[in-house]
Amino acid sequence: MTKTNHTPNRTESSQQHQHDHSSHHQGHGGHGGHNPAMFKRRFFISLILTLPILYFSSQFQQWFGYSAIEFPGSNWINPVLGIIIYFYGGWVFLKGAWQEFHSKIGMMTLIALAITVAFIYSLAVSLGLPGKPFYWELATLIDVMLLGHWIEMRSVQGASQALEELTELVPTQAHRLQGRQKNGKVEDVSVDQIATDDLILIRPGEQIPNDGEIMEGHTNVDESFLTGESRPISKQEGDEVVAGSVNKEGAIKVKVTRTGEDTTINQMKRLVEEAQGSRSGYQVLADKAAFWLTIIAIAAGTTTFVIWLSLRDLLFAVNRGVTVLVITCPHALGLAIPLVIVSATALAAKNGILVRNRDSLERAKDIKTVAFDKTGTLTEGQFGVQNIYTEDISETDALAIAAALETSSEHSLAKAVVETAESRDIDLPEMTDFNAVAGRGVEGEIHGKLYRIGRPEWAEELDIDLPPSLQNGMDKADERGESGIVLMAENKAIAIITLADQVRERARKAVNQLKEMEIQVVMLTGDAEAVAKSVAEELGIECYYARVLPEDKVTIVKKLKADGSVAFVGDGINDAAALLEANMGIAIGAGTNIAIESADLVLVEDDPLDAVKALKLAQKTYGKMIQNLFWATGYNVIAIPLAAGVAYAWGILLSPAVGALLMSLSTVIVAINAVMLRLTKLA
Repeated sequence: MTKTNHTPNRTESSQQHQHDHSSHHQGHGGHGGHNPAMFKRRFFISLILTLPILYFSSQFQQWFGYSAIEFPGSNWINPVLGIIIYFYGGWVFLKGAWQEFHSKIGMMTLIALAITVAFIYSLAVSLGLPGKPFYWELATLIDVMLLGHWIEMRSVQGASQALEELTELVPTQAHRLQGRQKNGKVEDVSVDQIATDDLILIRPGEQIPNDGEIMEGHTNVDESFLTGESRPISKQEGDEVVAGSVNKEGAIKVKVTRTGEDTTINQMKRLVEEAQGSRSGYQVLADKAAFWLTIIAIAAGTTTFVIWLSLRDLLFAVNRGVTVLVITCPHALGLAIPLVIVSATALAAKNGILVRNRDSLERAKDIKTVAFDKTGTLTEGQFGVQNIYTEDISETDALAIAAALETSSEHSLAKAVVETAESRDIDLPEMTDFNAVAGRGVEGEIHGKLYRIGRPEWAEELDIDLPPSLQNGMDKADERGESGIVLMAENKAIAIITLADQVRERARKAVNQLKEMEIQVVMLTGDAEAVAKSVAEELGIECYYARVLPEDKVTIVKKLKADGSVAFVGDGINDAAALLEANMGIAIGAGTNIAIESADLVLVEDDPLDAVKALKLAQKTYGKMIQNLFWATGYNVIAIPLAAGVAYAWGILLSPAVGALLMSLSTVIVAINAVMLRLTKLA
């Protein structure tokens, strides 16, 4: 294993993350038996019942300058509706608080405390106790908390439900070719009967039932469910197709590579389900904030009541104590994290990023190094022409002759030469008497002249020496770790064509953007030192490791973690252990390698630039979470003392109505701030 080291000192390493598979809703009082439909139903019914309460509220009449219609019993509308909303809408929070009493108090306890105090006090006022009731504060508090929990549960189940609906559209029958032969008789069988290596026929307009490789035919396939790309993707022999996608045009014969639970779409479902089990660390932080707010609320409310009882009358003391308790429970805290997660999920889907562990969106702030696997991640994983050196012939003519010879060859280097000629729109001359020389190359006649192209060793065997200009080109290719092939005319070498694994243009952009973010980029590869050095220099990567075995990747990631948190980006084939060892594992190319059990983020498209997008998304999500937690709780620093009456001597006393307005303003700010995340551009 060879290493070229450029590792600047970084901050102290964070500990390896552990995936949290605890029940998603335990932190909310253990209401795990409920579902989004229940919260939705209770929210809308409670909202409808809240409207008359707002209309008959004296505070609303005063603010908006109107007088509510009065009729016999109208003064009991708010108390009756308040009772219904308290028990119907608030029951889930009361039940959650009861469960928290047996473990650790948190959000549910705080909500239950606030609505119970507001309810009892308001009911007492309706029965004759002097003061102003808190019915509208009670109703809106329950409404917003129901809305927050509905949004949170829906956000983690939405993707799974969408995939569930999609899998229902996958055909139940497949057209299998008997005997696994391309020309075999077609028989319709249940998809459950399809086995790996079976050949199936997929006609135009049909949905593909299994993952597989095209063995015959070419077509356009709609993979929008997987990639988000609205345009059909061209597919030909050797390309992979995935279950759930739609064959738009020609009939194709496909060799099945994955069936049942192993298909891409079913593995996507599993990853989404696992994401539901991972709990946001900042949602946990919100619950901790709720815990301390509950303690503060009880302490502040009790202290306020006792102090004012010794200074003023009972009514004033009760009014102050209740105001503190009501104000301390912020509507926004229940929405702060769920709204950000909803927006982050939407933005991730828009950019082809599958979030497997939600807490990974919060770990990105500490990433100091991004380590890339080279082959298939930073490079195309296939050869391309790098340079052409010629002697007594033009580069275009040399490439035309080479491509004409290689057209009939199946070798990967031959295909690269032909593709380069095609990309340059070069007309190929007619070639006859083609002959493949095993282990050497190919030969044929063009314009009545014998040409050969193949390994340099073949030229040596034929006693053909390379002119100095061509030898210089071969030496340069060896230094860069490129493969060189020799084009020969009769008994003379006329060109050297060097080929190498093609560097992705978007990999270059990804490296540059990471440097702009002051994140160190490291490359890991199993290739030789010369190849690694060449690719690293082309991409501007200063730290790389060559001749790395799969088991070495874990050791390297551990070493890099000594200088700070590390994100590892790999194609998922031999990278599972490294993905798990890294502080953030990013699997690239979900279309073919989605079964990465250890990745935190899975990039649907095979694009290294999406890894940068994922980091940017994670950092922006973290920022929004912190901002929302601040807006959800920060106003209490001012509101609680004012509600308790600290400024009463100067004529400043925060009424419950004004406190409720502050609470509502906090909620609006949190909602707008979260939605703004969706407008973020990650490119």
